[in-house]
Amino acid sequence: QVQLVESGGGLVQPGGSLRLSCASSRITFRNYSMGWYRQAPGKQRELVGDISTGGGITNYKPSVKGRFTISRDNAKNTVYLQMNRLKPEDTAVYYCNHWDARWAWGQGTQVTVSS
Repeated sequence: QVQLVESGGGLVQPGGSLRLSCASSRITFRNYSMGWYRQAPGKQRELVGDISTGGGITNYKPSVKGRFTISRDNAKNTVYLQMNRLKPEDTAVYYCNHWDARWAWGQGTQVTVSS
């Protein structure tokens, strides 16, 4: 069974930063382009951004571009989401997956931006 494990979430004040991590003991990430997704209460899950296999190409949804950065360390089989200048509207459960979301979802990590 595919297993994705996200971590690093928490409660942060507006303007703060968090770095999320995604790892797996079953999938070798270097073979795939990866995506970070989020789901806010009452809303559909959405793609926040994605990264190519080598990390050289990244894409972001407009509302996070310039604030969020996706990176990867293929040697550690880990994908990261650095989130800066966080806003209350970034509050959501964050997930990683293949860029086309083909794998079973992990449990996600909760990010709450609030003063």
